[in-house]
Amino acid sequence: MSSYGDWAPYVPVAERRRRAAAAMAKRAKKGQSVCPVVIEGRAIATTAWGKAWCSNLEAYADFSNRLPRGRTYARNGSVVDLQLRDGRIEAHVSGSSLYRTTITVKPVAKAHWKAICADCAGSIESVVDLLQGRLAEGVMRRLCRQGDGLFPTPKDLSFGCSCPDGARMCKHVAAVLYGIGNRLDQQPDLLFTLRGVDPADLIASAGVGLSTATTAESHRVLASEDLGALFGLEMEMPSAASPAAAPPPSRSKKTAKRARPQRPKQQPRPIQAAPVSKIATAMTPPPSGRGLYPRLYRLLQKRGELTNAAAQEALNTDAASLRPLFKQLITEGHATITGRTRGTTYHAS
Repeated sequence: MSSYGDWAPYVPVAERRRRAAAAMAKRAKKGQSVCPVVIEGRAIATTAWGKAWCSNLEAYADFSNRLPRGRTYARNGSVVDLQLRDGRIEAHVSGSSLYRTTITVKPVAKAHWKAICADCAGSIESVVDLLQGRLAEGVMRRLCRQGDGLFPTPKDLSFGCSCPDGARMCKHVAAVLYGIGNRLDQQPDLLFTLRGVDPADLIASAGVGLSTATTAESHRVLASEDLGALFGLEMEMPSAASPAAAPPPSRSKKTAKRARPQRPKQQPRPIQAAPVSKIATAMTPPPSGRGLYPRLYRLLQKRGELTNAAAQEALNTDAASLRPLFKQLITEGHATITGRTRGTTYHAS
């Protein structure tokens, strides 16, 4: 088939998909991972993080003429492979040919990230709540704020595509950007991976916003609890009638002078109540749903123990995405850890 002028001949969408599927099958045979973007229905994203990404994308006024074509390409399955790593997206998009697209995302500046953490202090209870979007409206608004929130601005993005379009953002790049919104539905932690920050920092600063009165009240409630029932311990509590509670017998002054001083008996260490945060995590229910964190939890429970490498292979993701989730499993009492650095192994609790 000949071309018309400088325009390539039209290739039907079905034929494009067939060619792209064949190319991806060859990659898979070579052992390379292939992660297509699959969109069911009209909605590209359905969760809080996915929708927020797409809303931020559509605020890019400079690219408003390219975004509609990108939405169409994303919806019709043209993004046949999408890989997200630290600050970099690599994808293959089916068009007249199979085009390779790359997007680089600048990491969040340290001062910028500290400001976000400070503004959200005391408002986010766990990484699970954060990744599932179970946040107060004010916190979500702060994280999604245009310009100084967590989402990138156009100046934070660099694009590249093997297609002949000379524009900074071609329709293939736009399709990949919408594909990221869809991917965040299943793996919202990838947003933090892209921006080079640790979501656990938002949880670490949570205690800063608590008032003194609230903290004192928490300790008062703890002191009145039955610690034996709370921790499953058999604790012998002294009664008012026990000899230990009775007052010592009185002595005359003369006898007291002659009596040899005795060393005080060493008292057993009292059992201390665990901090409020540890009690809360020990009672955290198992995660549920289809996200990466529940899948990691179920995999660990099934196998009994996991390394980061084994989890990467089973869940088809990278180490940076799993690191904060393993930390969350430990924090919430669902896992324990042995070894350090390369020899780290996580065990189901």
